[in-house]
Amino acid sequence: MFDPIILSLKVATLATVIAFFLGVFFAYLLTKRNVPGKNVWETILILPMILPPSIVGYLLLKVFGRRGPIGAFLLDTFGVQVVFTWIACVIAACVVALPLMYQNAKGAFQSVDPSYELAARTLGSSPFKVFRTVTFPLSGPGIVSGVVLTFARALGEFGATLMLAGNIPGKTQTIPTSIYYAVVVGRDDEAMALVVVMVAFSFALVFGLNLWLKRRKSKGGLM
Repeated sequence: MFDPIILSLKVATLATVIAFFLGVFFAYLLTKRNVPGKNVWETILILPMILPPSIVGYLLLKVFGRRGPIGAFLLDTFGVQVVFTWIACVIAACVVALPLMYQNAKGAFQSVDPSYELAARTLGSSPFKVFRTVTFPLSGPGIVSGVVLTFARALGEFGATLMLAGNIPGKTQTIPTSIYYAVVVGRDDEAMALVVVMVAFSFALVFGLNLWLKRRKSKGGLM
C-alpha cells in the first residue's frame, strides 16, 4: 500500500519541478515577448487541460512508444525505454498538469505593473535581471498557487498515466491507478484507505495555500 504513495509523491514532485520551469518560461515568453504564432502556442499549452486524459495518453504513447519519434530515438540511441516505466508516469503527469502552471504564471505576469519593469530597464537592468528582481518576485502569489495546483493535479493523474505507463505494482502503480485496481478486484478497504490519503493530502495543500495567501494579504502583500 505504501509503494503507490511513495511513487506518487516522487512522480508528482518531479513533474511539478519540470512543469514549473516550462510553465514559467512559456508564460513569460508569450506574455512579455512578441512571439510568432502566439495563439497557436498558447492553444497547444492549454490543450491537455481540455482533452480527455485518455486521448492525451494515447498521443503520448504515439510519441514516446517504441515506434514513436522520441521513443524510438531514445531506445536506439541510449537504450532507454520510456513506456511502462516510472519516467512515463512523470511525463504523463507533467503534460496534464502543465496547463495549470502556465495559466497561473501567465496571470501572475500580466498582473505586474509594467511601469516597475520599465523603471528597472531605464536604470540599465538587463531583461533577465528585470525578470529576476522585479517580475518574478511580484508574481509570487500566482506562481506559488500554480505550483500547488500543479502538484495536486500531477498527484491525481490517472488516465494518461494508465495509457503511457500502465499499472505495474511496485513500478508504475500510482495512488489513482492503485485505487482503480483495488476497486476492480474488490479490495474496498484498500481503495478507501488510499482515497482518504488523497483527499487528506489535497485538502492540506489547498488549505495551506489559502492560509498563506490570506496571511500574505494581511501583511500588505509582503513576501
